[in-house]
Amino acid sequence: MTIKFVVPGTPQGKGRPRAARTGRGVRMYTPKKTEEYEALIAREAEKAMQGRELITGPVLLEMRMMHPVPASWSKKKRAAALEGDVMPTVKCDADNCLKAICDALNGVLWRDDTQVVNVSLAKRYDEMPRVEVRVVPLMASGHR
Repeated sequence: MTIKFVVPGTPQGKGRPRAARTGRGVRMYTPKKTEEYEALIAREAEKAMQGRELITGPVLLEMRMMHPVPASWSKKKRAAALEGDVMPTVKCDADNCLKAICDALNGVLWRDDTQVVNVSLAKRYDEMPRVEVRVVPLMASGHR
């Protein structure tokens, strides 16, 4: 049971936890932008799951981070980027986006992101920014 879905918009990384002073000390919290992005990921994954049970075994996670081509680039450089000849070495960091995707899928697609045992990740340019996600159970049963 392979699960595929697309997270629309420019890929985002998981923000670092923030600290706020309270009356008795410091409270840690997740930045609002990260919370909103993880909620978007979870909604798209829920649609793809179509009510199926959580995956309980090991999985392969494939991600394609599709970044927008900067508007300031020349037509020639833009074309090269869309052909894959120019690669995006821009924010967000691939590992931070991976973390956002993995954390958002806990309890939605799988029980816990410790189940991710293989990862394939690519960053490219495209006219339509998005993150394409594909999750493949690696055991014949896939569920327990």
